[in-house]
Amino acid sequence: MDDPTTWLLLAVGGLVAGVINTLAGGGSLITVPMLVMVGLPATTANGTNRIGVLFQNGVAMWRFRKEGLDGLRGSAPVLVPVLTGSLLGAQFAASLPADLFKQVFGVAMIALLFPMLRPTPKKNADADESPRSRWLNTLIFFGIGLYGGAIQAGVGLFLIAALARSGLDLVRANAIKVVIIGALTIVAVPVFVLHEQVSWGPASALVVGFALGGELGARAAVLGGEKLIRPVLVLAVVAMSGRMLGLY
Repeated sequence: MDDPTTWLLLAVGGLVAGVINTLAGGGSLITVPMLVMVGLPATTANGTNRIGVLFQNGVAMWRFRKEGLDGLRGSAPVLVPVLTGSLLGAQFAASLPADLFKQVFGVAMIALLFPMLRPTPKKNADADESPRSRWLNTLIFFGIGLYGGAIQAGVGLFLIAALARSGLDLVRANAIKVVIIGALTIVAVPVFVLHEQVSWGPASALVVGFALGGELGARAAVLGGEKLIRPVLVLAVVAMSGRMLGLY
């Protein structure tokens, strides 16, 4: 990638997407089309974008930890189903029925508004999770990993909805979310590399932008709290569902 203007464009797009991803999700709806616009095939754009996402979540995780929000412990119980789903999703990404999936996904995103906007319930710390709830939780996070491995764009919105369902506030949910997405991306990236679906020049520009966006987004999440995160979530969900439903 010899054109400095293209490099700068991708870096700025990565910065904006990194902030959106860290506060909510769906930032890859900006960067993947940008990668296609500069000449990458869609499959390569999907793989290349993961490199920036990986660095964004690594930086955001570090920033959240510096602010006293360690998402590692909260992510541990769901990592096995998420990572299993991510590996399978990445391997079968090319064979997914994209058009039908996008329509179903757009409707699902609107449904996700309700658990995300509902006040965070108080969870009884003494109450044990039932076996049925554990299995349901496993299936939910496996499905999230499957989607994240295959497409990635908007996986953060699914994660926040699932984590908020368990009684977490949105700030802590975001701290756990960046750990999970970082982990599922580590699993997915080698698959795209082996299939030669990563273009390292554009990826380097995205890394710079995404990393800075992860830092700024994590700072904003801690400082702004749920009052900032909720409206960003609403905008991200509406934008994501509209795009997937083909409204623009």
